[in-house]
Amino acid sequence: MAALRVAPYVCAYSDENEENLHIEIELPGVEKKDITFKMQETSFSIDASRGDVRYVGTYAVGCPVDTDRAKATFRNGLLTVDVPYVQPAAEETKEIPIAE
Repeated sequence: MAALRVAPYVCAYSDENEENLHIEIELPGVEKKDITFKMQETSFSIDASRGDVRYVGTYAVGCPVDTDRAKATFRNGLLTVDVPYVQPAAEETKEIPIAE
């Protein structure tokens, strides 16, 4: 029999300075070795299993994040990820001439 696929409980929010995204994913009964967490600039995915249950999900991130600086920990069934938002480059305003 195939494992039961379940979406884990996920809570994601900005820190108090709105500089970092904080993600918490509940994975009860899962061991660290059975977790695959992947992140892109605008999304993340989780795939974790325990016995006959497989926690899977892909989630969008509202603002781009710097995946190279992401940090993750796993304790007591809770995966915690902190990742800074990508800081926008200073934009130069340029006037565009309008043709006749």
